[in-house]
Amino acid sequence: MSRRALDAYERTLQGLARKGRRRALLAESGTDFTSNDYLALANSPRLKAAISAAVERGVPVGAGGSRLLRGNHPEHEALEFEAAVFFGAERSLFFGSGYTANSALFSTLPQRDDIIVHDALIHASVHEGIAASKVQAVTAGHNDVDAFAGAIRKWRGAGGTGHPWIAVESLYSMDGDRAPLMELAALAEEHDGFLVIDEAHATGVFGPGGRGFSAALEGRENVVVLHTCGKALGVSGALLGASRILCDYLVNRARGFIYSTAPSPLTAAAVREALRIAAEEPQRRAEFEALSAFANAALAAMLGIEGSGSQIFPVMIGDNARAVRIAARLRTDGFDIRAIRPPTVPEGTARLRIAITLNVDRPAIAHMLERLKVAMAEEW
Repeated sequence: MSRRALDAYERTLQGLARKGRRRALLAESGTDFTSNDYLALANSPRLKAAISAAVERGVPVGAGGSRLLRGNHPEHEALEFEAAVFFGAERSLFFGSGYTANSALFSTLPQRDDIIVHDALIHASVHEGIAASKVQAVTAGHNDVDAFAGAIRKWRGAGGTGHPWIAVESLYSMDGDRAPLMELAALAEEHDGFLVIDEAHATGVFGPGGRGFSAALEGRENVVVLHTCGKALGVSGALLGASRILCDYLVNRARGFIYSTAPSPLTAAAVREALRIAAEEPQRRAEFEALSAFANAALAAMLGIEGSGSQIFPVMIGDNARAVRIAARLRTDGFDIRAIRPPTVPEGTARLRIAITLNVDRPAIAHMLERLKVAMAEEW
C-alpha cells in the first residue's frame, strides 16, 4: 500500500489538532475526579471475592458464543432474574455494554410508523441506534417537556399513525442535571407512546435502594429502562429492563444481541454481587450523597460556579485549547481531570467534567478546587 492511501486520514487528524479536538489515550494518573466509579466498587474486596468464588465453582472466563448459541450461561440468567427483581422490571436482558444496549434497543424496538423524540443531549449510542433504525427521529430541547409534546403533536398532525418513543437520560452525563421523568411519563401515556430512560449515571446511587430515578416507573408496559453496570456498580455491561414481550422481541430481532458473543459469565457474577452490595450497604450511598453535596457547595463558595446538584458538574471553559491546557495543569498537580470538547458537547461549550466518587475525600476536593481556581486564572 502506498503512503498516499493514508494521507486523507492524516489530514483529518491534523485538522482535529488545529481545532483543539484531537484525542489521545491517557493512562489514569493522580486523584480520581474523572471516572464514573461513584461508589468506589471497581476495586472493592467484595467484587474481587465474588470473581474468585465464581472461578472456584467453575464459572468460565469466556462465554464461547452468542447467547442464542452455547453462550447462554446460568450466570447470565441468574443475573437477569435478580436484576428484574431488584429494579422492579418484568424482565431484564444483559448486554456487553450500555452502548450496545442502546444501539440494539433503538435500532430494533421502534417500528416503521413510529417516531423517536429524543432529548438534545442524549447519549451518542442512542443516535447510533436511531441511525440504524430508519425510523423518523426528532430532537427536543433539553429537558423541555413542551418541546417533546410539540414534536409529537406536529407528527400526529402530519398523519403520524404509530407510537412515539420518548428517549431521555435520567441524569445527564455531561451536565449532571435531571430529566423531568414523571412529566415525560405522563406525556407518553397521553400519546400511547413509550418512554425510554437511560439510568447510566443514576443506577446504584439514586432512588430507593439505588434503583435509580425511574424506580416509580419501571415495570410499566410502556417504560424501558437501561441500567449501566460499568459506573456506580463497578463492573461492565448493561441491564435493559422492559416487558417480557419487548425483551423477547429483542432476543429475536436485535442484531447487537443476536450476533454478539455473550458477556463473560464472570462479569455477570460480579454484577450480581454489585447489586447485593447496593442492597446491603446503604451507607455507601449516604456517604456519596454527603460528599457530592460538599463538592457542589465548595464549587460555589470557592469559584462562584453553581453546581449541578449531582455528582457530575461541568466547569465551562468554552475554548477547546484552553480546556485542554487547564486539564493538563490539573493532572500535573495530581488530579485526574479531563477536558470534554465538541462533538461530545455542543460547539463553544468545551469544559472540564468533574465527577465526585468515593475514591476521594473532602480535603482532596478542596485542594483540587484551589488548584483549579489558580489554573483558570493563569491559563488564557
